[in-house]
Amino acid sequence: MKSVSFDTTNVICGALLVATGAFFAIQSYSLDLGTTLRMGPGYFPLLLSAVLIILGAVVFVQAIRVQGEPMGPLAWRGMLFILPAPIFFGLTVRGLGFVPSIFLTAFIACFASHRMTVLHAILLSVLLTAFSVGVFSYGLGLPFERFGPWVRF
Repeated sequence: MKSVSFDTTNVICGALLVATGAFFAIQSYSLDLGTTLRMGPGYFPLLLSAVLIILGAVVFVQAIRVQGEPMGPLAWRGMLFILPAPIFFGLTVRGLGFVPSIFLTAFIACFASHRMTVLHAILLSVLLTAFSVGVFSYGLGLPFERFGPWVRF
């Protein structure tokens, strides 16, 4: 009798993609869908959800067809620093402003790597902040405060 083997990591990823797509597809039905020519506010989320479900199904089916390596331990350090970073940005961008928020967000996320040093984290955060300000503020002309009321003197 042949044993069943599959890529556990990709099976989990595919299932999560399908579940996420299904969740948002169900949520989009509470909005007016409209028609293809006159799209309502729920049409595009439903379309994106369908694409997510299809991609998740492809990943899931492909994972069942191949033999994968066993799933390793969870990267707790990465989750501890990467997941809170955008939440921190969202909570502080109005009070601190774009420049300090993007710098601190990048600085927090840098420490997801074991090899990151404080000096490299500061350098990377400064470069990312300068690039972001250049693109979003000067290049695109987006109207946001570079420094918010929490850091004004």
